[in-house]
Amino acid sequence: MAGKVLIADDVATNRIVLKVKLGAACYRPLLAADGASCLALARAEVPDLILLDLMLPDMSGIEVLHRLRSDPLTHEIPVVIVSTSKDPEVRLQALDAGADDYLAKPMDDPVLMARLRSLLRLKDGTGEIAVRGAALRALGLAEDGEGFDGPGTIALVASRAETAMRWRKDLQPLMADRLVFLTREEALDETAPLADIFLVEGDLGGPGGGLRLMSELRSRAGTRHAAVCIVRGELQGEAAAMAFDLGANDLLGTEFDPREARIRLRNLMLRKRRADRQRATLQNGLRLAVVDPLTGLYNRRYAGAHLAAVAERTQTTGGRFAVMVIDLDRFKTVNDRWGHGAGDAVLVDVARRLHANLRPGDLLARIGGEEFLVALPDVHRPEEAQAIAERLRQAIEEKPVPLPAGGTLGVTVSIGLAFSGKGDPRRLEPVAEVINRADSALLMAKSGGRNQVTIGQSAAA
Repeated sequence: MAGKVLIADDVATNRIVLKVKLGAACYRPLLAADGASCLALARAEVPDLILLDLMLPDMSGIEVLHRLRSDPLTHEIPVVIVSTSKDPEVRLQALDAGADDYLAKPMDDPVLMARLRSLLRLKDGTGEIAVRGAALRALGLAEDGEGFDGPGTIALVASRAETAMRWRKDLQPLMADRLVFLTREEALDETAPLADIFLVEGDLGGPGGGLRLMSELRSRAGTRHAAVCIVRGELQGEAAAMAFDLGANDLLGTEFDPREARIRLRNLMLRKRRADRQRATLQNGLRLAVVDPLTGLYNRRYAGAHLAAVAERTQTTGGRFAVMVIDLDRFKTVNDRWGHGAGDAVLVDVARRLHANLRPGDLLARIGGEEFLVALPDVHRPEEAQAIAERLRQAIEEKPVPLPAGGTLGVTVSIGLAFSGKGDPRRLEPVAEVINRADSALLMAKSGGRNQVTIGQSAAA
């Protein structure tokens, strides 16, 4: 089934007609005849969307909406208010209370179904991100983003400057957001101001021009997550339904009421900001999953995947890569004598020095308590990698590390260096073999007196 839709209407005929229409579209309809039943079903079933009649026998649809929005279990469910009333004040009241849309009866079937598809797509997208973010938070890998947001940016895109100026004149006194004029070309320019919402004339530059611009915006990384509201003369029929199906977040009439436009744009801004925070939480969680929180370096999980990609590319090009395993000498003594705070300071300083002495494109990862791994792609001569390893060793030895409690501490590292075999298109050498050779070389460096670079036995291969 495409999703659960709760129909709350006190007229049995209306419920049955909507049930048949939604069932034909493969939705699972849930039916409620009053506000109390609607609230109970919403909590029990958590539907994907609610079609809520404005007038119910026990309470108004606005009251039901307020209760839905105040309940943590139901406050994210999209709600479309439906009513026979065409009073603009009633529509404003419903939208201001948090309705995702207001549709007057009799409803235009193509627009109704397209609006449902639009809201369900939005819910599915943000819901999946939210679930992934919640899973990462449960693992301690992410935190919720800050809830405070300043004014947003709304781009006004129209064929004639006079039209955009009229929009801004009507809207700016009602809004704290920044309203900017953009031509079609400027809206697609990567150097243009980043907009949270695009208010686009439907027939921009000709019939359907606004929809074509919207498709372009949706295809570009910098604007694909922006909300788009299309301004067009007719809000019913197949053309309006197509606008929703192509990605419009909302529609406004060409002679829109500025008060209604303000509320609709405010609601779009709230949804967009909420989705932005969810994406940021997910992005931060994914970053923490592959980054060592103390040093900011990549961790073992990422290093393994990165090295596998380096090895695969090396096989294709016929080149070689090198791996270093680096270990701090006598690090346990640092923790035992000066404390773990001093040990952390040493690790952070060593990580900084190692990173500063590598080439762009080299990988540095912390793979254990005091152990680091370096991957050097595209090594043309063994002597080149050996020189880099020696430079790293000297960078650690040459200057003592400042300690948090005062004073300094001299530290050294031992380095095991190994090279991949020459590229063989018939066999991809396992990365683990190269790392094992570097590990063995590190043990030789440790047993040979520490503070030195030792090369694995396959260096001359």
